[in-house]
Amino acid sequence: MPYHALEIILTRPATPAELHQAADTLPLAANRDATRVLALVRAKAPGRAAHRLRRRLGTQLPIDVITTHYPDAGGQILLNVAFPPDVHATLRRTADQAGQPPEHFVALALHRALAQHADEETDRLDRAVHGLLAGTTAAHLLAAVGRALTHPIGDPSC
Repeated sequence: MPYHALEIILTRPATPAELHQAADTLPLAANRDATRVLALVRAKAPGRAAHRLRRRLGTQLPIDVITTHYPDAGGQILLNVAFPPDVHATLRRTADQAGQPPEHFVALALHRALAQHADEETDRLDRAVHGLLAGTTAAHLLAAVGRALTHPIGDPSC
């Protein structure tokens, strides 16, 4: 049975005692501020691994979201969210009205929201570039973008 790398996003930083207790259940690695935790879970599939992780650690850590740490062959990550009962009931009713399983309904809504965000970000960047071009030449702007992309933020040589 393979191991799956799962990332846990917490609703608040975990206390040292919570992390210690959870680490007794599964091997974990927390980030510096204890708001994200990485775990390796044995299971046949990523979905089962996320379910197993939530079942084993759900009472020990303030888990918000569990995701697969690495994308699958299609470039997708698994998103495991436990909704409160009233939200889950509303999602189920709305998905039923749309004639879709709740998981599919949420996935489509998430994809639409991400696509809208990407479009808005593209529009924002287009406006910003046009604003910059109003005060300089395309060659100067391109050179500045090249420098920004090849030097780390805060580099004094920029």
